[in-house]
Amino acid sequence: MFHVGGARTALFNWALAEQSGGRFVLRVEDTDATRNRPEWTEGIISALDWIGINGTNPVFEGPYFQSAYEPQHREAVAKLLADGKAYFCDCTRETLVARTGSEHKGYDGFCRDRGLTEGAVRFRTSDEGVTVVEDVIRGRVEFPNDAQEDFVIARTDGSPLYVLANAVDDITQRITHVVRGEEHLGNAAKQQLLWPALGANPPVWAHLPVIVNEQRKKLSKRRDKVALEDYRDDGYLAEAMVNYLMLLGWGPGDDREIMPWAEMVPLFKLEDVNSASAFFDEKKLRAFNGEYIRALPVETFEERCSPYLEADWDREMFSKVAALAQTRIAVLAEIRQNVDFLFLDEPVFDEASWDKAMKNSPVEILSGYLERLETVNWDPESLKEALEQVGASHSLKLGKAQAPVRVAVTGRTVGLPLFESIEVLGRERTEERIRAALTRLQG
Repeated sequence: MFHVGGARTALFNWALAEQSGGRFVLRVEDTDATRNRPEWTEGIISALDWIGINGTNPVFEGPYFQSAYEPQHREAVAKLLADGKAYFCDCTRETLVARTGSEHKGYDGFCRDRGLTEGAVRFRTSDEGVTVVEDVIRGRVEFPNDAQEDFVIARTDGSPLYVLANAVDDITQRITHVVRGEEHLGNAAKQQLLWPALGANPPVWAHLPVIVNEQRKKLSKRRDKVALEDYRDDGYLAEAMVNYLMLLGWGPGDDREIMPWAEMVPLFKLEDVNSASAFFDEKKLRAFNGEYIRALPVETFEERCSPYLEADWDREMFSKVAALAQTRIAVLAEIRQNVDFLFLDEPVFDEASWDKAMKNSPVEILSGYLERLETVNWDPESLKEALEQVGASHSLKLGKAQAPVRVAVTGRTVGLPLFESIEVLGRERTEERIRAALTRLQG
């Protein structure tokens, strides 16, 4: 699962790389074997590819796997130990609690000067002054050093922790800008210390605002739809998703919202990103997607719809209603319910729709319309005029008169324009469905 927040972060990095002539480095941080599986990595790469982040663009570099660089990580740990900037520690959580009398206090530096030669490795932090992270989005962020414990950089088996491995890899790969979620701001304080300790100048830091749901709670996979793959599978267009995600915390400054990637990239500036949380509004995303769907050439729309149609459905018949469907749906997955009546022997009735539609003289309307269908010209205008006349004879406006006909023919109260649908369905099949509806009503 690739979180939409991660996708937003990737896009901001991608825009920065494109506009500056830099490189976007994709690194899979897989040093924790318990939290990494090949299929998860493949899923992330596939999701990135969907939104256009892939090797077809020369700014892309990778993927690199962090585990492949463990020798460099271990060398860095050895250097920090040799320089006196790190030390071994054999304290356990239990001994720390017993020594401090509290489960909430951080590490107390007990092993700093014990001269141990094995154990976990801790970085020696200063007890005085502050560590400053100059953040493009948040400004100057200060971390009092007396509140920072000597943090662990390697486990007892010598394997590096994320905070150390990340800094070493960034230095090795000449990373100039680190753009990531605000939950990593605490890591930035530690890495701000590690970079100069390893002989390098820290990068430009930019920590993006958290993305929240409509209750203004941080998006969570436990309660919210957060997987980029789910939106892809539901029929959201990649270009619409990219457009929407880019506007979560940033805007071009001219009140425009619907705009292609090529127009956004030159306008994007990290310093214009808002530090306040960004609301992920799925209704707005649907509206964006609908706009992008309607802007597609109809032939492209048909092609995009193909995965959501049954393989044996007649594509020539679908082509006859594609332009109509294109104006009706917000996500591609909705295409099926709008056109399935054309390809099934009988419509799939939505029972709530049936009950709602079959209230206003349905038998009279259906039987009267069926009679007129035998001789009417088979075009939308004539089909509409015939139903208007039937409705008028029962003091019903077209909106009321067409409800039972629509459900009888398509199975639903909403869908494609009725008379164009009837034209494509054909005289014989339309009459059969109206007769079947009458049989059900009179049975």
